[in-house]
Amino acid sequence: MSQLELKSLAKSYGAFKVFDGLNLAADPGEIVVIFGGSGTGKTILLRLIAGVEEPTSGTIALEGRDVADIPPEHRHIGMAFQNFALFPHMSAEENIATPLKAQNASPENIKSGVARVAKLLKIDHVLGHAPRELSNGQKQRTALARALAAEPRILLLDDPLRNVDAKLRFEMRLELPRLLRQSGATVLYVTQDYKEAMALADRIAVLAGGKFIQTATPEDIYMTPATLGVARLFGDPAINTVDTTVTVSGTAVTAPISGNAVPLPSAFKAFAGREVTLGVRPEAVELGATGIPAEVMAVTPLNERTVLLLQSPGGWEFLASLPSTAEKIPAPGDKVKAHFAASGTHLFDKTTGERLHG
Repeated sequence: MSQLELKSLAKSYGAFKVFDGLNLAADPGEIVVIFGGSGTGKTILLRLIAGVEEPTSGTIALEGRDVADIPPEHRHIGMAFQNFALFPHMSAEENIATPLKAQNASPENIKSGVARVAKLLKIDHVLGHAPRELSNGQKQRTALARALAAEPRILLLDDPLRNVDAKLRFEMRLELPRLLRQSGATVLYVTQDYKEAMALADRIAVLAGGKFIQTATPEDIYMTPATLGVARLFGDPAINTVDTTVTVSGTAVTAPISGNAVPLPSAFKAFAGREVTLGVRPEAVELGATGIPAEVMAVTPLNERTVLLLQSPGGWEFLASLPSTAEKIPAPGDKVKAHFAASGTHLFDKTTGERLHG
């Protein structure tokens, strides 16, 4: 049985629909990342699950039970916010203890519960500090400890790393999966940072236009995006795109780009004559003796990768991401030829943006 299930969930404010018909199931202990841009309704979704707001229609079920008649304090849900939301007049220890006190836990259980999560999150040495005395990293851990203190079955995390510095964000991306799995809770984690989503999730649910347009593992989201929009959201550098037409001659499947017939995987033969958007991941752009002639316009070293900005004779600019250990990295002004590896090459319907399955 799913720990959490959303069925045909809808939320509107007057005539404005935030989302309409969301469906999602999360298993016990699973980390599901809700990914989307600003204004897509990610925080509203968490508030509906927590019981702070009511849905317009549809159901939210915890362990198979509709929670419509269950008040927030009895849903066994923990929540942490992007702005930490710590009580300024309380110490870190008192902040962490608030959900246990709300459950009328005994003083002994409150003390042991606070000690347990503080040790887990390595903040036991600052329990006596007021929030103003804590670093942003300690504030973030204190807010997470408060969410975990009552051992919730569901943990809702609303972009909790948004307001911490880049170094801590990187460290927490590495550490959070372990901490969350140790908690045993089913986690819904909201973010608009694709790297965070890829690092933390068992599955990612991409929210856009009031719908989950794809729910899949991080690998599947990246390797087989459902739409061109999803493909553009995941990847740095972003996916290269160009409008073209699938051409078939005998057994050869190609697409005309800048006056060149670019080979495509044979599986795309079924789309002969169709106008498409060709998408190529920068790491799938390979340099060799054959392919599209191009000039190197710029070279950007990025640690283990080097990114080249290339321009074809027809003016199409595209990016190639090469290992920095490559035997030879071209310099600006060099002439090269580029071909595309099948694993990172996709076709999308030019009108709908849906990925075409070869």
